[in-house]
Amino acid sequence: MKKTWWIGILAALAFSFGMAQQANLKACFIYVGPIGDVGWTFAHDEARRAAEKAIPGLTTQYVESVKPADTLATVDRLVAGGCNVIFTTSFDFMDPTLEAAKKYPEVIFAHASGFKRAPNMLTYMADFYQIYYLNGLMAGALTKSGKVGYVAAFPIPELKRHISAFALGVRAVNPRATVNVKWINAWFDPVKAREAAEALMAEGNDILAFTEDTATVVQTAARRKVPSFSHYNSMYKYAPDYVVSGQLVDWSVIYIDILKKVQNGTYTPKNLQNVDYWWLAREKAVMLGAQVGMPINPKFEPALKQATMVVNGKRVSVYDRVMELYKDIQSPNPKWDPFTGPIRDRNGVLRVPAGRKMTVKELNEMQWVAPGVVGPVPDEPK
Repeated sequence: MKKTWWIGILAALAFSFGMAQQANLKACFIYVGPIGDVGWTFAHDEARRAAEKAIPGLTTQYVESVKPADTLATVDRLVAGGCNVIFTTSFDFMDPTLEAAKKYPEVIFAHASGFKRAPNMLTYMADFYQIYYLNGLMAGALTKSGKVGYVAAFPIPELKRHISAFALGVRAVNPRATVNVKWINAWFDPVKAREAAEALMAEGNDILAFTEDTATVVQTAARRKVPSFSHYNSMYKYAPDYVVSGQLVDWSVIYIDILKKVQNGTYTPKNLQNVDYWWLAREKAVMLGAQVGMPINPKFEPALKQATMVVNGKRVSVYDRVMELYKDIQSPNPKWDPFTGPIRDRNGVLRVPAGRKMTVKELNEMQWVAPGVVGPVPDEPK
């Protein structure tokens, strides 16, 4: 009886100790850019701060402007500093994060935008491809030249997916329009972004979209009175007369969910091999908007209501179509997806058969691009 009593006491103490360890999490974030970039890294850091406020016992730390080659050394310092959950927030960090996960099997790692996992490494993404299609519909309706410019960071599957969804939307309204891409091979480079935006406008592109982590493209386009789209954050304030809409993110819903599950013991360093967050508008991880609460800039609503497109044999306004699809993808069971076949790539190869929707794996590994995309695309299959 006494032995049983002592075993019970020891078990309770061990459980309490374990819970105390879980309750006092230290989550650390490795950023590819500066937290003041207005875009990608700024959004992750906003979410870090929101998670710290939302979760009692959570402390956080971050390192900004980390080069991919320095990822493992940065992890070494963070682990030595007591970090037991580490988020690496750039596709370029994927392989070194996997290496770090093997080196520190008791630490939990989470990698944004990649696809490689381990027992102590999960993946997560708040993805825009559905939102990009909706912005493509608006771009297709607003372009007068039929040329839409895109300033692109790196030619990885994420960007090929986004640019293709955007182009599918553009061509759903304007079948002859093109999406003209200039790669700058940088996530954060305002000088290259400005030069690419100016070059695209000089070539006749009268609408701009982009992936780069500053508001440079929005500001550069506004100086030439060219409409553009926000990316990652609310950029309406930088050009209120020219930002049409955009894709906005809220990473906090993902960070809070992951950290609460680490804290309550649902996630451990041994059961993350198959954990992949792929959160969209339905999960409130992404939004359509020129800024939060403004899906479409009111200045552009009259033009979008006047522009029309054909849907299932009926002519409807582009504005109504955008709002109808946006409502659908925010519902618990969306019926529509832009990557539902039949879809051929720009070389005429059938990539998605009729009636089939691309899987998350296919979207994550996408190398081809949709018809209407113009410009060289590295690693494009023929």
